Amino acid sequence: MSAENLAGKWTRKCGRTLLDSITCVVFLFLDFLDAVLCVVFKLVDEFFEGNACTPCYCGKAGDKNGENKETEMLSESLYGRKYMLRNRGFLGFARKWRIYRKKKDDRDGSVNEGLMVNRWSDCGCQSCVSWMKKGYDQKLHVVVKNLPQVGRGDEAAENVIFLHGFLSSSSFWTETIFNNLSESVKDHYRLFAVDLLGFGRSPKPNDCMYTLLDHVERIDKSVISPFHLNSFHLVAHSMGCLIALALAAKYPEFVKSVTLVAPPYLPSAKDGATTSLMALNTFAGKTLWPPLAFGKSVMSWYEHVGRCFCVLFCRNHRIWEMILKLFTPRRELNFMEVDLTRHTHHSAWHNMHNVICGAAKLMDKYLEILNKSRSVKVCIIHGDHDMEVPLDCSNNMKMKFPELVELNMIENVDHTSVILGRVREFAKSLEHIWASS
Repeated sequence: MSAENLAGKWTRKCGRTLLDSITCVVFLFLDFLDAVLCVVFKLVDEFFEGNACTPCYCGKAGDKNGENKETEMLSESLYGRKYMLRNRGFLGFARKWRIYRKKKDDRDGSVNEGLMVNRWSDCGCQSCVSWMKKGYDQKLHVVVKNLPQVGRGDEAAENVIFLHGFLSSSSFWTETIFNNLSESVKDHYRLFAVDLLGFGRSPKPNDCMYTLLDHVERIDKSVISPFHLNSFHLVAHSMGCLIALALAAKYPEFVKSVTLVAPPYLPSAKDGATTSLMALNTFAGKTLWPPLAFGKSVMSWYEHVGRCFCVLFCRNHRIWEMILKLFTPRRELNFMEVDLTRHTHHSAWHNMHNVICGAAKLMDKYLEILNKSRSVKVCIIHGDHDMEVPLDCSNNMKMKFPELVELNMIENVDHTSVILGRVREFAKSLEHIWASS
C-alpha cells in the first residue's frame, strides 16, 4: 500500500472517529436535556391541566401497565429507546417525581378526570380544532371526487382510497394526482383522499394511542361503511403503506389492488420488540448528518425535546405561515409547508412509534394473508435516491413475497419526487394498475 493511500485511509478513519465522538457528546447532552424537560413539562402540565395531563414514556414499560386497554398494542420503541444516562441509573429524578406525585395524589384522593381535548401546548385556532365541533368521536376528514354520474347504465363505479404519509394530509393527493388523471378515470372512478388520524383536518384526540387498529377502524367508519364500498383499490405513500396493508388484510375480498410508494417495511423478527426497535433505528437512527436525518432522530428519540419543537412551531403555525408568505411571490404556501405543522406532538409521536415502528412486526402477517387470498395485487413504486426509506425495504418485500409483489424502481427520484416530480407519469401508472386488476 502506497504512502498516499495509507494517509487517505488514516484520515478517513480519524474523521469517522471524530464524528462518532461528536455524535456521542451531542446525544448525551440531548439525553440530559430531555430528562430536565420531562420535569419542566410535568410541572407546567399539572399547572394548566391538573391530573388530566397525558403521561410520558420516560419510565419503564411496567409503569403504565393496566392504564389503557390498548397497552398491548403499543410499540416497544416507546419504552425500549436506549438512553446513555437514564438507562444507567443517572438522572432518575424525572421518574422519582412521577412516583412522588402518584403517591401524593393517592394520599389526597385525587382522581384522573380524563384528558383535556385541547392541550395548552397545542394550537387552538379554528382550523386545528374544527374536528371538535361535532363531538369527540368525529369521523376522519375525507375528500371525495368524481361521484358516479346518473345515466351511465349498469356499470358500477370503481373506488380508490388514497392514504398519505407521515406529517402530511389528503392534499398530498388532491393537489397532485387528482388533477392529472384522465377523463375516462374521472368518469368511472370515485376517489377518496383521507386525512389520517392525527393529521390534516381529522381528529387529534389526546387520549388516543394512534395504533394501527385505530387507523383501520376510523377508515372503516369514515369511508368504507358510509359509502358502502364492497370493492376498492388502495394507494398509499410512506406511513400510509402500513395502514393500507392492514386494511387490505382485513378486507382481502374487497381489495382489488394495493399500490405502495416507498413502504417502510422490515421483515419480522421472532421477537416483536426487536422488529420495532430495528424500525426506529432504521428510519430515525441517531446521526448528525444530513441535517434532515438529525432532525428525525431528535424528534423520534427525545419526547420532550420534540414537544418543545411542536410548542414553538406547531402551536404558532399561523405566525410562521405569515412570515413565510412574506418571502413567497404569490403570498401562497405550498401544501407541504402547511401540512408540516398541522398536527399535535401527541399525534405525531404516537404515529411514529405505534404505526411506523410498532406496525413493522405485523406486516409479514398481513402480507401472508394477501398472498393466500390470490386475489390482491400489490405494486411497489420506489425512487432509487430515496434517503427516507431504504431501498432494501422494497427489495426485501419483493424477495419474501415474489408472487404477490410487483416492484417498480424509478431512477433519479427521491422520497417525494417519485410522485411530485413526475405527477403525470405516476397518474398513468396508477391507471394501468387499476385497469389490469
